[in-house]
Amino acid sequence: MNRKFLTESLPIFILPYCILASTAGSASGHSLGNGLESDTDSLRQPTKAGIVLKDVVVEGNGYSKDMQMRSALSTTYVGKQFIETNFSGSLMQSLEKIPGVKAMSVGSNESKPTIRGLGFNRVVVAENGIKHEGQQWGDDHGLEIDQYDIDHAEVIKGPASLSYGSDAIGGVINLTSTAVPQDRFKWSANLFARSVNDAIGTSVRLTGRKNNFWYKANATFIDYADQRVPVDSIQYYSYYIKLHNRRLRNTSGRETDGSLTIGHTGNKWSSWLRISDVNTKSGFFANAHGLEVRLSEIDYDRSARDVDLPQHSVNHLFVSNHTEWHWKGGLAESNISWQNNHQRELSEPVSHGYMPKPDGTLEHSFDKNTVSAAANVKQTIGTNSLKGGVNAEYQHNRSGGWSFVLPDFELLQFGIFLSDHFAVNDNIILSTGIRFDYGSINTHSYHDWFKTPTASGDSIYAERSANLHRAFNSVTWSAGIDNHIGNLVLKVNIGKSFRMPIAKELGIDGVNYSIFRYEKGNANLNPEESYQLDAAAVYSHDGIKASVTPFFNYFPNYIYLCPTSEYKEGLQLYNYEQSRVARCGFEAELSFLILQHFKINAGGEYLYARQLSGDKKGYSLPFSTPWSVRVQLRYDLPAADDAKGGFAAVEYVAVGRQNEIVPPEEPTPGHQLINISVGKSLKIGGARLRLSLRCDNLLNNRYYDHTSHYRLIDVPEPGRNFSFMATWEI
Repeated sequence: MNRKFLTESLPIFILPYCILASTAGSASGHSLGNGLESDTDSLRQPTKAGIVLKDVVVEGNGYSKDMQMRSALSTTYVGKQFIETNFSGSLMQSLEKIPGVKAMSVGSNESKPTIRGLGFNRVVVAENGIKHEGQQWGDDHGLEIDQYDIDHAEVIKGPASLSYGSDAIGGVINLTSTAVPQDRFKWSANLFARSVNDAIGTSVRLTGRKNNFWYKANATFIDYADQRVPVDSIQYYSYYIKLHNRRLRNTSGRETDGSLTIGHTGNKWSSWLRISDVNTKSGFFANAHGLEVRLSEIDYDRSARDVDLPQHSVNHLFVSNHTEWHWKGGLAESNISWQNNHQRELSEPVSHGYMPKPDGTLEHSFDKNTVSAAANVKQTIGTNSLKGGVNAEYQHNRSGGWSFVLPDFELLQFGIFLSDHFAVNDNIILSTGIRFDYGSINTHSYHDWFKTPTASGDSIYAERSANLHRAFNSVTWSAGIDNHIGNLVLKVNIGKSFRMPIAKELGIDGVNYSIFRYEKGNANLNPEESYQLDAAAVYSHDGIKASVTPFFNYFPNYIYLCPTSEYKEGLQLYNYEQSRVARCGFEAELSFLILQHFKINAGGEYLYARQLSGDKKGYSLPFSTPWSVRVQLRYDLPAADDAKGGFAAVEYVAVGRQNEIVPPEEPTPGHQLINISVGKSLKIGGARLRLSLRCDNLLNNRYYDHTSHYRLIDVPEPGRNFSFMATWEI
């Protein structure tokens, strides 16, 4: 490591680590949530000392000792009403109120997650413990998940390869939608709207239970228009683009989702079967997508709700089953799933280079099938809580269209692990684990459908991708300690994780139309490895809750897309390379009452990254998040019955300037925002009505998000945005 890295970053960690080292303990860092009320659906969770199954109430703040002692990693738990209260469009925009979590916006109503600055295939998004498999590699693809069908969310910050295998090198977002209903019959309906893109939508849920049998059904529909921004024009490279009514042309879309879950719960065994389908259709920003910026005969300004070319549509079908068997001090469980992700990208046909104008509008199509299975056994032996398991996954991806970007591939992964949680006493838990993973990937040859002249005067069908077989294996491990001392919980965890290179990194060879560059894969990439030290300190007493969660990790071979000085087909060439990288940072949260009904919630985060080798030695990493701070003043209405409560809150957000960039990234100025929100819960007969209203960017400031998909083309973030939600429950 170079001296600059040491002098700039390590002093930040001296104090937190000294405190933690002095007690050799650990704790989870939990969100200081601001949900209107607590969620009460139950989850069956292991206690700190074994597999004694019990109901755990997931609240917005998750500060209970049992929750804190469940894992040596920094973990945040939030409930359904936290997501509703912080409704901001996409799921990740709602969850980014959690320090360390960011939403990487890729469209008017879509985003993907980053945890501590790592995203794409370095973060696992799991549905009910099963990894969600879409086209995560795409720069302009979001998550195909219905956020209104979620009961609880668990965010694991830091490497979780021990439980989830490859891709969990940055963290995990586990979304639960199978909490067992307690009532014989219950239904609820959400109505919501956003002003920034004139979004309107509804989500309806039916749940019921009779004896040991239960069911859930959910349906969601969303329609939104072109997104508004607080500018009249933007400049894309050397092109000056005037915006009609301050809207980003052709960023409208719609979404239709549905799910059905049926289950059985009992003392000896429980099982559920779930089928869900998410279907989305949305446009790409018409003035900055394609082989080059060009005029089109399409009248994009005739309607803000039309979805014209270019556009993409995605259908994600997910069928899953979870079964568990219980005995005294033990549990066995299995997960089986099949997922089909079908994506189509349509664009106006145009000639480029040696490619003549193609027939039709199908630019890309991707059809990905994923089959996975996992089995785990948990057993309490004395004060040891042992867990062992195996999992396997097979992916089959086929592509089409007149433009090549990703080769066809098959992927096979297998893993086996063993872990132990040892309760030294009621307040100290030691945890350790080891895992072995094997994976292989086959990519297929592809030749252009048109001929390209050669230096010898011949014309050939150029090969874009060659047949390739790669196999990888790795041993990962983790060790941690949790220590509860009075009102303080401390945590330290150290471990190794890994990530297999994906098909895009190995075999891409083509133009990235949404970012206007040529990308080239590297068939010789090695798996990423990461060594990480995590720590946390959580204090909770007499209305005061505070936490700090520092971390440090080192990559011997980080994979990244490196810009070169070469050009191909008239565009700058980017190659996938590997380098040594060191990263460190922390999150901090504080919550306390200043008067009986007034509360301060504050949170902040900081990240530092540095490449220690390679062509970009001395630089940071692409899309590195700047420091940020959120401070909220919240007033809760006094109410004897929480069904009649309410709140009002004002929030101040400060985001620092990001000068740590990797060209062609531009430095991003810092910004400050004011957000306000109010909510009221009403009891009407036997029904409950919850109302919430948010206004983000109250002062309508013009600002940029350094991690946004649109930052590279100088598009600012949305201006003043009102979000309204009404929830009716019977």
